[in-house]
Amino acid sequence: MINEMFDIKGKKAIVTGGTRGLGLGVAEGYLESGCEVVIVGTSDKVYEVAESYQKKGYACYGVKGDLGDRADVYRIFGECVEKLGGDLDILVTAHGIQRRHLSEEFPLSDWDDVISVNLTSLFILCQEAAKIMLPKGYGKIINFASMNTFFGGQTIPAYAAAKGGVAQMTKAMSNDWAARGINVNAVAPGYMRTEMTEGVYNDPKRLESTTDRIACHRWGTGEDMKGACIFLASHASDYVCGCVLPVDGGYLAK
Repeated sequence: MINEMFDIKGKKAIVTGGTRGLGLGVAEGYLESGCEVVIVGTSDKVYEVAESYQKKGYACYGVKGDLGDRADVYRIFGECVEKLGGDLDILVTAHGIQRRHLSEEFPLSDWDDVISVNLTSLFILCQEAAKIMLPKGYGKIINFASMNTFFGGQTIPAYAAAKGGVAQMTKAMSNDWAARGINVNAVAPGYMRTEMTEGVYNDPKRLESTTDRIACHRWGTGEDMKGACIFLASHASDYVCGCVLPVDGGYLAK
């Protein structure tokens, strides 16, 4: 019985940012669990990744697009749902970009880019997903927050603002939809070894200082996201609503 609570076999899922890093880890976890998954990426790599999983016998499809372009976000979502046969059970918004400047020098063009990709596109995707999930009274939405949801960071005012917004948006949507069958939650990854964090990881001093604060004393990987995101996508989390779940190796606890 308890194992059935975590069973997501046969569910239909969209995972943005699914060609690399944490998004790829989540998509792989869902595929391994028997889900049908559409991954979204910004380059032709998305088709290569999807094909590599198809060759392993998984139901994986790729959709390419620009999540910083509002019109394209709607087109991307529609194409994803079409590939899933017109239905959707799980949405994971794992995409994002980063721009770094001192706050007094931060260009508005970079601010607009980060907010568009890291916050506005999530709102559109969640809203479109709800239009499918609400009529059937079931759905799981998992947004990607960050440690910068809790901390301001340095030289990343737009990223911090967007990730703070993701948490509040997640809670607001949960308040609107929880009683109607949609669980909206977020995960907040800690220090993870991805392309976005290579600058920190390759700086010996920063690597040492961050690793020392992580209770597990190691950086995370896409593999570490699988369990949390399977939990939040399954019936095991049916009474978990509006949560921002840290997956950080104990970083916040210190």
